[in-house]
Amino acid sequence: MIIKNRLERTNFERVKAGLAPAFTLQTWMNILAVILGAFLFSIGVNLFMIPGNLGDGGVSGLAIIILYAFDISPAISTLVLNGLLLIIGFRFLSRRGMYYTIFAVVMMSVFLGITESWVVQTNEVMLNVIFGGLFLGLGNGLVIRIGATTAGSAILGRIAHKYLDVKIANAVLIFDLMVITLGLTVLTIEQVLLTVVAMYINVKVMDFMIEGMNPKKAITIISKNPEMLGKLINSEIGWGVTMMNGKGFYSREENDILYVVINKSKLTRLKRLIQKYDEEAFVVVNDVNSVLGSSFV
Repeated sequence: MIIKNRLERTNFERVKAGLAPAFTLQTWMNILAVILGAFLFSIGVNLFMIPGNLGDGGVSGLAIIILYAFDISPAISTLVLNGLLLIIGFRFLSRRGMYYTIFAVVMMSVFLGITESWVVQTNEVMLNVIFGGLFLGLGNGLVIRIGATTAGSAILGRIAHKYLDVKIANAVLIFDLMVITLGLTVLTIEQVLLTVVAMYINVKVMDFMIEGMNPKKAITIISKNPEMLGKLINSEIGWGVTMMNGKGFYSREENDILYVVINKSKLTRLKRLIQKYDEEAFVVVNDVNSVLGSSFV
């Protein structure tokens, strides 16, 4: 606790002085996530997509097209193309996110070079499609989850998300499909269609990594006995509850509404508790993308 307080005080003093805050444990975890994400992304490209004569979306897709057409290593072409997009990204993304993105771009090019000679022999192209999409999604998802990108269409996806309120994964899919269509210049129609399948897997895995891994659920409870249920949630589950004022539109009756943000592991127990003491309670469960703060009361 003393070390943590000293670190927080040091960060505060550095920020107050106009300096960058000292590295925290979360910063190191983010750096490791970027390294792992870049590595998994490179595995997807070099061990599955290219050996299967498949394409890709975004900058990596353009790099693969350049590889097929001019035999230039993706490690070089991705670094050059992503560098150009980073210039655009500086105008639209946060400075913190750009620092991580620059690091991710460098790591991705490094790992693309390291894994360039790695080979996985398969006689079934669908294995390349499935595992290529899987590793690309895992890599992209890990990097985007911490607020960075792997540049390329991911930067364009974050810009679209910021200004057009479009899901990052959906925006990336649109941009990737544009590049995949361009791939018809060096790929057959069958290879392009298989690439589309791999990209679909990529987007679904990435979407899960970004939005589906949060272990929190938000529960809204409308009950005739909100006081009793609130106390039971506090005592039997040990979780904080927020009580809000509500009013029925048709009946015009005022009633208190309970709002709980809870760990997914405790959700089943909470549902059973509600059903046990108020079978007529109206319960709505929502996914939560992110939660800030340590408690809810």
